[in-house]
Amino acid sequence: GKDDDKLLVIPIRGIISDAPKEQFFRTKPSMVQEFVSQLRRAEKDPKIKAVLLKIDSPGGSVIASDILYTEIAAFKKRTGVKIIVIMMGIAASGGYYISLPADYIMAHPGTVTGSIGVVFFRPQVYGLMGKIGLGVEVNKSGRNKDMGSPFRKSTAEEEKILQRLTDQLAGQFLDKVALHRKLDSNTVSEISTARIYLADEALGLGLIDKIGHINDALVEAKKLAGLSENPRVIVF
Repeated sequence: GKDDDKLLVIPIRGIISDAPKEQFFRTKPSMVQEFVSQLRRAEKDPKIKAVLLKIDSPGGSVIASDILYTEIAAFKKRTGVKIIVIMMGIAASGGYYISLPADYIMAHPGTVTGSIGVVFFRPQVYGLMGKIGLGVEVNKSGRNKDMGSPFRKSTAEEEKILQRLTDQLAGQFLDKVALHRKLDSNTVSEISTARIYLADEALGLGLIDKIGHINDALVEAKKLAGLSENPRVIVF
């Protein structure tokens, strides 16, 4: 485009993490650091009137996802800039969570989204260790200090604690979805199963606003931000 106003595109790809990316001779900033730095730069440019988040992510850590969610919401509140999401191949779990502050959510016809919940994986090796004659001795200050250890079976009490933590985190996720998407209790009950959906199913549930391609998302961004037909579309 050639007009003064700008529309910024920020891609969000891969696992959502705040861990630095290790390379052969150096480390690169984490996804969280890279994304937040782009929002900070956008905030300094008054000509940026809309931001299109191009999301292709299966999710990631709870904390990293919540940081991005919080940063997007705060950026929108501080600047008044319109936020539009276009979901690509997958925008599930944390990939959906970070979409929630957007003013408009679009999904590609082939997008997989949903997975609105939390999961903890706990590898277990005590069975194998028993077969080969290995064991682990533990000194602990409280009976739950080694909860989740891969070297022994969890107790019934520990299972209840871990499930309660999982349910609490999932509940926070569901509450945010219900708030942002204005969902009724029946729909919240449906999505609480944490299953994934194709774009047409997600549209029917109210999880997204429209199905389309990236060019359609650019058109919606222009409309929402009151831009001309020819703003400068930029990336950092």
